[in-house]
This record gives sequence, structure tokens and C-alpha cells, in this order.
Amino acid sequence: MLTIITVSINSASAQSRAAAGFEKLKSLVGEWQSKSPDGQGVTVSYQLLSGGTALMETLKPSNEAGMVSVYHLDGDNLRMTHYCTAGNQPRMRAEAPSGEIKQLRFVFVDATNLAKLSDDHIHGLTITFQDKDHITQEWAVREGGKDTFTTHKLERKK
Repeated sequence: MLTIITVSINSASAQSRAAAGFEKLKSLVGEWQSKSPDGQGVTVSYQLLSGGTALMETLKPSNEAGMVSVYHLDGDNLRMTHYCTAGNQPRMRAEAPSGEIKQLRFVFVDATNLAKLSDDHIHGLTITFQDKDHITQEWAVREGGKDTFTTHKLERKK
């Protein structure tokens, strides 16, 4: 019996861009540090899990409990789940651009343990790659139905 497999060019292209985005995220493995605007330190670590199919990020402000985000591929999508100290788990998706990846923008898809969309939660994340040792994270934090932004300029620990 002959089986014919048809792959959409758009789907294949999206898959390769998502894979390229995940590879860019995997380049972050290691320890990172930042100073927040109030002078408190922030540490971020990235660790590969599950045979390299998931990337775990642990973000720890010096005066708070840490939070974890896990990045992974889901077909032709680059996904992230954020495990927040607020007790909810926002899920986000990023579309990797074609060409060199200088930025990944994760947009809110849905969340578990979130009664209303106006309840406090992380609503987005943009990661900008300056070079192999410098990135910027901009977290969109929804509080009381309005978004504020928290920025971490991170440098790889050497």
C-alpha cells in the first residue's frame, strides 16, 4: 500500500521557525543576573529537561519566592507555561520570525487556576537577544485588569 504524506509549505515553514525559536531559547542554558530598578538582584537560570525537549527557566528576585516557566515545542508552535507565585499558570505562544531571531514575543493564550481574565496574572513576555551574554525580558503583568510591565536586563554569569 502506498501512503502519500502531504505537508503544507506554510506549516513546514512555521515548524522550522518554531524550532529555530526553541533553539535560540536553548542557547540561554546557564545562570543569568540582573539588578531591578529598586536595586534588588534578580537571578534567572535556564536548564534543559526531558532529553532537550523542554527548557525550564527559574526566575528568583532576591526578596521573593521564585517562579518557573517551561518552554517547549507543540507542533509548529513555540509554547510557554508560567508557574506563578499567584497560583495560576498562564500559557503563552510565540511566533518566531523568519531569519535571525533577535526577539521572541509570547502572547497569552489561556491559563489554569484563573477565574477571570482581569485577575492578577502574567499576560505576556518579550525576550530580546542583544548578544550571547545579554538579554532583556519584559513581562506584562495584568493587575486589576490593567497591564504593567516589569523589565529585567540580564547578563550571563561567568
